[in-house]
Amino acid sequence: MKTLPDYLQPGLDILFVGINPGLSSVKAGHYFASPRNRFWPALNESGLVNEDLTAQTDERVLRHGIGLTDLVKRPSRGVSGLTASDFRRSVAPFTDKIVRFGPAIVCFLGVVACRNYARYARAERTKVTLGLQCWRILESRVFLAPSPSPANAAYSLEDITGWFIRLKRLSEDLKKSGKES
Repeated sequence: MKTLPDYLQPGLDILFVGINPGLSSVKAGHYFASPRNRFWPALNESGLVNEDLTAQTDERVLRHGIGLTDLVKRPSRGVSGLTASDFRRSVAPFTDKIVRFGPAIVCFLGVVACRNYARYARAERTKVTLGLQCWRILESRVFLAPSPSPANAAYSLEDITGWFIRLKRLSEDLKKSGKES
C-alpha cells in the first residue's frame, strides 16, 4: 500500500509524529498536503525553521534537525478509519525507528497518536496533556502538540504555533544542558 516516506536521520532534534497519512497527502506524496492543514504555517511561524517550508518542500525539514513520520503508516480518510489493531501493530515498528534514530524529542501531533502509543507501547492508560510528558520513549523526551489537522477546530493556528514555540524552547534548553554536561 502506498504511504508517505519517513524523513529520518540519526541525531534529530525533533521528530514530528502524525497519527497517520491522510489520503490527500498520500496522493500528493507530501506531509500535511491539505491547504487547510496548519502544520506548515505553524512550523514556519514558530522559528523552528529559518526558511518557509511547505508540503512540497517537506523533505527539507531534515536540514533543520527535524524529522517526519506517522504512528500508523496506513493511510485513511480520517482518524475514524483506524482501528485498535492498526495502533497495536504500529507500535513496534514505530519504536524501532526511535531506537535506530534516537531523536532528542518525539513530538506527537494530537492526543489520539500520543494516547494510543502510550496505551499499546506502555500497556497503560497514560493520561496525556499538551506539552512535555512525564514519560519518555527510551532516551527521547515526549512532547504533545495539538493536531494541526483542519478536523481539529478546537485549536487555532495561533494556538498550534504557540505550542510549537514551547517545543522550540524545550529543544533549545535540551541542547544547552547537553553542552553543559
